[in-house]
Amino acid sequence: MFSNNTMSHSDKRMMNVIFALSAAVILLATVQNNMPTGIIGAIGVMAVVGYILNVAGDKTPIVNQFFGGGAIVIIFGSSYIFHSGLIPHETADTITTFVKGGGFLSFFIASLVTGSILGMDTNVLKKAALKYIPVILGGVACAFLFAGIVGAALGHGFMESVMLIALPIMGGGMGAGAVPLVEIMSGNTGMSAEILLSKMVPALAIGNAIAIVMAGLLDKVGKFFPSLTGNGQLMRGKAEEKQEENDEQPISINVLGVGALLAITMYFVGSMLSSVISMHTYALMIIFVALVKVAGFMPRELERAAHGWYKFVVDNLTPALLVGIGVAYTDLNQIIESLSLVYFLMVFATVLGAIVGTAIIGRLMGFNPIEASITAGLCMANMGGTGDVAVLAASKRMELMPFAQISSRIGGAFMLILATMIIELLK
Repeated sequence: MFSNNTMSHSDKRMMNVIFALSAAVILLATVQNNMPTGIIGAIGVMAVVGYILNVAGDKTPIVNQFFGGGAIVIIFGSSYIFHSGLIPHETADTITTFVKGGGFLSFFIASLVTGSILGMDTNVLKKAALKYIPVILGGVACAFLFAGIVGAALGHGFMESVMLIALPIMGGGMGAGAVPLVEIMSGNTGMSAEILLSKMVPALAIGNAIAIVMAGLLDKVGKFFPSLTGNGQLMRGKAEEKQEENDEQPISINVLGVGALLAITMYFVGSMLSSVISMHTYALMIIFVALVKVAGFMPRELERAAHGWYKFVVDNLTPALLVGIGVAYTDLNQIIESLSLVYFLMVFATVLGAIVGTAIIGRLMGFNPIEASITAGLCMANMGGTGDVAVLAASKRMELMPFAQISSRIGGAFMLILATMIIELLK
């Protein structure tokens, strides 16, 4: 919030004073359990807490240099604050309802996907789409290999480590990954759904946390080794297209409204298509927006509107959404209870394998290794849409959301097919 670099010093001081007064009112009402319900209460608290934790994380030594800074502190800090009794539980309930049932996450992702795809260079989009799936497969192969080797060395067995640790981590999150995986495996492995979930859910939670931390570290690696990164550009040698976007004229308020409407419309299209095609709404939305972009159906003015709205959402709403992820999707107790050394090493090996595999294959495919590792690797190893936002925020590469969603949705669906094939081979 308040990230406009064109403000004068007096304007910035005025904005800081207004924020301080607003924060005092909102936090006082929250602590006294007088917070309004619905969107006005949820977004107010999320924006204030997110901004404060973001500033704290970005100014904390070591955390801001190696662990993603504000993004990490917002997610884990808000999870602790809202679930430790410091704030009335009604506030956490309101935020959870808004983020999940209220569709705030869907609205955020729709804005990022639509704006970032329409803001891409068409030739880059064509080349990247054709080469992206092999990069995902390289990450999956290395994640399975690393997890299996570490699991076997620690006495858990190669295939058991792959099936119960690596497969769910790389499977697209909870609803689209672990739950259907349990349905597939419970009837074919002799293990009950309860036992499978008890093993998979902690792996997902820890893997998601590790993926977020590793995203921050990869951003730091890119600063030490500039040849490994495109600073947000997936394809190597394409910095000029990003610069061209940055040189565009400022977007008016009316145009931002058009961009928001386009993002919402594209989500509606994906939702309608998912009623007749057995694919996730996000995946179908990505495919549709990409086809519109490649075919050149969208006028340049509308593409600029969508891209301008995407940048507005990223600059102003990311901290608030990360608070929602911390409150609604991050269970610190579950992570801590499952954090034995053996379990941690197997999960870490899986995430590390995803990074290594995607970096190697990505380089061969003409991608920047760090961007390939973040999107095709870490966004496969996190917990779906919420994990994508957290990983991209920690690595400061929100413009890669379309590829992150391909990993989470299309890559996640592929993991279910792969699980079925492996089980059939093991019978």
